[in-house]
Amino acid sequence: MSALLEIRDLMVAFDGFKAINGVNLSVGEGELRFLIGPNGAGKTTLIDVITGLTKPTSGTVTFAGTSLAGRKEHKVVRLGIGRTFQTSVVFEELSVVENLDLAANFRRPLVALLRQRRGVTETVGRALETIGLQDLADSPAGILSHGQRQWLEIGMLIVQGPRLLLLDEPVAGMSKDERERTGELLTEIAKDHTVIVIEHDMEFLRRYASTVTVLHEGTVLVEGDVAAVQADPRVQEVYLGRKKEDAA
Repeated sequence: MSALLEIRDLMVAFDGFKAINGVNLSVGEGELRFLIGPNGAGKTTLIDVITGLTKPTSGTVTFAGTSLAGRKEHKVVRLGIGRTFQTSVVFEELSVVENLDLAANFRRPLVALLRQRRGVTETVGRALETIGLQDLADSPAGILSHGQRQWLEIGMLIVQGPRLLLLDEPVAGMSKDERERTGELLTEIAKDHTVIVIEHDMEFLRRYASTVTVLHEGTVLVEGDVAAVQADPRVQEVYLGRKKEDAA
């Protein structure tokens, strides 16, 4: 498996605080990678650097052999990197299919986007089927459940044809059935994309993750399969242990 994303000696400092402190990370083409760690571990900051939202203090980030250093967010998107946030962002007044159609044509001139849509394109149709919202295609996005909104947002990334998807806590706030459906969706889209998932739900992780990277205080603490990561005493101390304290 060739590496699609390479991060080397990455450092991000805010007023002297090292949010990322020498991270090295390699993610292969077609991989479904889970990124976990306690709050403040640097997970979201790492994603912010990859997508151009945050400028690194030092180190390198390379995607498909191209350096991402200094690139603006929209240019990172054009290279083939898509991202969701913890709060879904959809156009509530537009229908599900209109949201997908708008996302699919984001590179076209504004005047072209304002023209009336004629039918559903093959790209949009495939995305509708993948995210399982065919029956709601013409319904306004504003009526969707929390889980369905997340699926729509994932669909809006898929239609843009990215090679790498970065998903920030996609199952947060979902029901059990929605989490199961999301796990199936991630497994499905990973067949054609490289996917990095930030997640806190350990049950979800155990069921759907293969390779896991654990961050702690801005560094990579451990990396491996789910069983190895769960058995590592360092993970139990800094991640699982903290979760138990939080629940007390």
